[in-house]
Amino acid sequence: MNGQIVLVVLIIIGLIGRSPIISTAACVLLVVQLVHLERYLPTIERRGLELGLLFLTFSVLVPFASGRIQSKEIISALTSWPGILALTGGALATYVNGKGLEMLKFDPQLIVGLVVGSIIGIVFFRGIPVGPLMAAGITAILFKLFSFIAGRF
Repeated sequence: MNGQIVLVVLIIIGLIGRSPIISTAACVLLVVQLVHLERYLPTIERRGLELGLLFLTFSVLVPFASGRIQSKEIISALTSWPGILALTGGALATYVNGKGLEMLKFDPQLIVGLVVGSIIGIVFFRGIPVGPLMAAGITAILFKLFSFIAGRF
């Protein structure tokens, strides 16, 4: 029952914070619990991140598949300063996401802080949710930074 209450609270917070992803995810998990399909929760937990990343990759690659981005545009984008910076930013972001994934595997209960922090960012700072992976990556960087600073004293 406690998990269901938390999911309902997350649905409400997602609605108030205008975060349809949080609300939808909490709704789906609540339905899974209410129709007694709890045996699928470990599979959802284990494969959900992979499935989400797969669909995210689909959405990023659609412009290539649809022909909206031509090879000439790719070459010019990668040889201009903004293109080189975007390339660097993309590589850095995927590295940070990888560190976030490692951190979540090592300490999965951090997801609570990441979700609450994301909700605070959405509600109070008008932020856009980028997902727990990027939030975990930033957390991993902050953790290393604070560990480094604390080790110096």
